[in-house]
Amino acid sequence: MSVSRISALGAIALSGALALSACASENNGAAPAAGSTGASGSTAAGDCFSGDLKAEGSSAQKNAIDEAIKAYQSACADANIDYQPTGSGAGIKQFIAKQVDFAGSDSALKTTPKDGKVEADDAKAACGSEAWDIPMVTGPIAVAYNVKGVDKLVLNADVTAKIFDGKITTWNDPAIAALNKGVTLPSTPIKVYFRSDESGTTENFTKYLKAAAPSAWSYDPGKKWTGKGEGKEKSAGVATAVKGQDGGITYVELSYAQQNQLPMAQIDTGSGPVELTAESVGKTIATAKQTGTGNDLALKIDYATKEPGAYPIVLVTYEIVCSKYADAETGKKVKSFLKTFASDAVQKQLESKGYAPLPAEVATKVQTAVGAIS
Repeated sequence: MSVSRISALGAIALSGALALSACASENNGAAPAAGSTGASGSTAAGDCFSGDLKAEGSSAQKNAIDEAIKAYQSACADANIDYQPTGSGAGIKQFIAKQVDFAGSDSALKTTPKDGKVEADDAKAACGSEAWDIPMVTGPIAVAYNVKGVDKLVLNADVTAKIFDGKITTWNDPAIAALNKGVTLPSTPIKVYFRSDESGTTENFTKYLKAAAPSAWSYDPGKKWTGKGEGKEKSAGVATAVKGQDGGITYVELSYAQQNQLPMAQIDTGSGPVELTAESVGKTIATAKQTGTGNDLALKIDYATKEPGAYPIVLVTYEIVCSKYADAETGKKVKSFLKTFASDAVQKQLESKGYAPLPAEVATKVQTAVGAIS
């Protein structure tokens, strides 16, 4: 599988999803992204800030934001950017509690009540202005496994849901065997690992299970895991656990599966097994629709797509920001760093980390939103 090809086609598809929002976007005359003409992709020296910038959230984007921080600090030595990969749920909670300057989340702020609260309303109240969801990186969620002697595996939504709900417990179960004719499956017990922290990756994965296998997955989608298995913290935790456990399986962002050299299941959506490839990721992202308005670039993904050749389990990682910060200096810091993160040079560097960088069309809209932060 070619990461660069996933990046190119997946990003083009995301571009198409955002294209219809062009008229709705506010034109604030944002300057070109910092670093877009520089060799290193770091911000222009005159745009540097000094002091601290705090953020936390999505662990799925940890490898991506590390690249952006490295690029920024290479030019701005007096800037201290601290990103803690505590999970999307924790990041949003900390953002609403005004403990961090922005949050990373694998799902947009909720606009409907959850446990009596509406995330978007709470974020707006915390900001004193509209809070925006700004997509920064995209990538598929792999169903990664470790089963001795099984290098190729096909699953569908129904079987995947039953595995992660503890209803299928051995690898040679007839339901798995029916999808993998000709493959010798061992009687090894299935060991499910899930994210113990509140996670946007969990939310996107459970959205897929609920949408594509509603009869097999009875739980509501959410950042907190409700199925069976053993919990491990963050993307790195579940990937490491599966790597060390024969019979292990988890859901994890692509870059972590690659880092740990874990095989990834093909997903049968009803039109035949679909491998996680550039084309298959792009076909699903192409069905996404923008649900936010103006500079709020929230997207809705069709997880139940039956488009032939579409890999259905994907996520978009957002940076959650205030449109107008109560403290103007904080707004300047967030804007300065995110300009670098959204720059062509830094986005290009994300290819080697298993992410899909923003194409020019999407980068323009993201840069406009970032440029409008105050």
